[in-house]
Amino acid sequence: MNPPKHESGGDEGSSPYLAHHFESPQQQYDSAKLGMWIFLVTEVLFFGGLFCAYGVYRANHPAVFADGQHFLDTRLGALNTAILIFSSLTMALAVRSAQLDQKLSLTGWLAITLFCGLAFLGVKFVEYHGKWEHQLVPGQARLTYWFGSGPERGTSHQDSITPGKEFRPDEVHIQEKLADAGYPSLGERELAYRVNNIRSFVGIYFMLTGLHALHVIIGIGIIAWLLIRAIRGHIESRNFTPVDLVGLYWHLVDLIWIFLFPLLYLIH
Repeated sequence: MNPPKHESGGDEGSSPYLAHHFESPQQQYDSAKLGMWIFLVTEVLFFGGLFCAYGVYRANHPAVFADGQHFLDTRLGALNTAILIFSSLTMALAVRSAQLDQKLSLTGWLAITLFCGLAFLGVKFVEYHGKWEHQLVPGQARLTYWFGSGPERGTSHQDSITPGKEFRPDEVHIQEKLADAGYPSLGERELAYRVNNIRSFVGIYFMLTGLHALHVIIGIGIIAWLLIRAIRGHIESRNFTPVDLVGLYWHLVDLIWIFLFPLLYLIH
């Protein structure tokens, strides 16, 4: 979106928001926009590499994903997709409000975007908590042992988390989920094979969604900073650039999830 004339135009160097090392507001805006696009390209390369690795691993080990996807809730994934798409709309409206000096609507759209980000993390917490309850979180044995409560560290599932013993996922839950998916009752060897597949899949799931959640948390922090500045009246049409750049970052966060959702939840 091009900057309005009153940010890039006017007398050269007359803007109070012009940094000393730029000749004009237009040059400052273009430099900031270019820097943000370069950063976004590095983010695309980073997640693109992860998606390529995902594709290679899936092609070579399809059973891992066939078994593991039964343990994801597609409805929660779809809800989070809707939340992020809506938040991209509100972020775009916030940028437009900043360009038009509509301070009240700017604070409102930023607040809604911030709430959407928090709602996304809330839904993701529900998903993560379910994996924790069924002992499917990578490294859960060590976390439970070191951060548990009671006279001995990690009182829950104490026999399973004693150092030197294997930490076993909730096999009853796994049997029930696989039975719902149409699998017959599994023998011990077959169950062990399925459990290993599920643990591998959940590790991939937490790596990809965890990295994305980290980007969401960063975005929430920056949007909260923008909201505080907007409430204090520090954002106007002559310096809407921070809102514009944060909007670009937030759209990328949304776009990454739009790829993650079908890859993890929908493609069987």
